[in-house]
Amino acid sequence: MENAKMRAVRYDRFGGIEALYIGEVPKPAPDAEEVLVQVKAAGINPGEAAIRQGKMAQQFPSTFPSGQGSDFAGVVVAAGASAEDFKVGDEVIGFSNRRNSQAEFVAVPTDQLVLKPANVPWEQAGALFVAGTTAFAALQAMKMSHGETLVISGAAGGVGSVLIQLARNANLRVIGIAGPDNQEWLQQQGVTPVPYGNGLEHKLRQLVAGNKEDVFIDLYGGGYVDMAIRLGIKPENIDTIIDFEAAKKYGTKTAGNAAGANAGVMQALATMMAEGKLTIPIAATYPMSEVQAAYKELEQRHTRGKIVLIP
Repeated sequence: MENAKMRAVRYDRFGGIEALYIGEVPKPAPDAEEVLVQVKAAGINPGEAAIRQGKMAQQFPSTFPSGQGSDFAGVVVAAGASAEDFKVGDEVIGFSNRRNSQAEFVAVPTDQLVLKPANVPWEQAGALFVAGTTAFAALQAMKMSHGETLVISGAAGGVGSVLIQLARNANLRVIGIAGPDNQEWLQQQGVTPVPYGNGLEHKLRQLVAGNKEDVFIDLYGGGYVDMAIRLGIKPENIDTIIDFEAAKKYGTKTAGNAAGANAGVMQALATMMAEGKLTIPIAATYPMSEVQAAYKELEQRHTRGKIVLIP
């Protein structure tokens, strides 16, 4: 139907959560090689908050009014004339490169979709892409072997909660840095938990015991790369997805979402979910109309797993 409208998350200027609102925008029509998906769940991510705050204006310029979001899962409701592989009614997991998945509908090329396994809940499917592919790419970049030790900062967050599962599936010894509320949960995942704060570096020094082959993946920033260097971990065995200044200073790796942002990786992760080898922990779900509250919780940086919007 021409002139059809839908609701979508928008912002008209750089700013805090107060800049976010729900706007009425034209409902997209799929191009020839695209499908239109009715969104059932859309994950939110720290990078989206940083873009909206203007902190990444050079890397990701915004044109106003802007939408938000990459992650989504939903049902195909229309297909372009040349679209293959997916049909109306298919349940899919996908990603958008247009910052527009936090909406009632999204149109994407078919190479940005995979079929959603029937046993995967909508909330987990809709939160998979950014966190899952970032964790996958970071771990792949470190080329670790059975039994080696991986230290992770932000181990209970969106990316961390996926990374620890991938690492344990690979039979790695995992040390997870997280807040006191997440120590028991990390232990249940087979991770050696270490609370951040006073005494952290001393505790880690005892656990890594100066092993030069230990690997450190920093998902939090705030000085963890510097600490890894002080622990004696080699720069080539350190990866950060957030502290790019420290990475430049020491020559560490910065592997993350860009390296894994494709449907092939998403398919591998979806298969793990279907087989019960990977779960996306859901910290909270919010109706899309409460997008400000969702990002307020996200930006406190204390969530376990992912926060998801439900259109």
